[in-house]
Amino acid sequence: MGPRYAGTLMIVAVAATAGAPAWAAQTSGPSWRPTLTAGTDNRSKDASKSGGDPYVAGTLEWNDDSGLFYGGPAFDTIDSSTGSRLEVQAYAGVRPRWAGFQLDLRAAYKQQIDADTGADDDAWEYTANITRAIGPGKARLQYQFTPDTAGAAHGWTWIEARLAWPLARALSGSAAIGRREQQDSVDYTGWNAGVAWTATDRLTLDLRWYGTDARVAGPTYRDELVALA
Repeated sequence: MGPRYAGTLMIVAVAATAGAPAWAAQTSGPSWRPTLTAGTDNRSKDASKSGGDPYVAGTLEWNDDSGLFYGGPAFDTIDSSTGSRLEVQAYAGVRPRWAGFQLDLRAAYKQQIDADTGADDDAWEYTANITRAIGPGKARLQYQFTPDTAGAAHGWTWIEARLAWPLARALSGSAAIGRREQQDSVDYTGWNAGVAWTATDRLTLDLRWYGTDARVAGPTYRDELVALA
């Protein structure tokens, strides 16, 4: 995706997010909640999925009336070695509470659209999050893995520790460090730190520095300041 085209999509996405209806938050019982995100770089596990270009992403998440079960479809724009520029997924999970901890267990099936002929274009991905309040802040431990990812690499694991804390009204800070081990691809440690400002109940702005210790040419593992809404 070229920078001009992706930048246009980003502007449209931010405008749509700012004007999106809040009907999901106002209903009782099971609900569908749409979200739309746009940013200057699509970072996942501290590495770029979009080749350093701007991106857009969206979800349409269903939640049951208890808040325990959730699921839905999602998409994001990418720049993959498979030749794909769009990834879609279907996911489902549970968010139970136990002994003061918030758990989030999720499975997702991901498909890269219009990948090159013969490319490995799909993957199952599994995520476990455990979160606990520590004073005014929150700490989270995340574990993710896939037995066979899309592209030339195979399985990988990711473990990350994250701490978030309030700085002022509507302003918060967070920092995280994680480790990714990959079959047939580079292993690396990644980190990020930044601030988020809740401008309205429908718009949050985030400015974050990402870095890794991978010494690989190109934008994928490059240190970068990323803005998103």
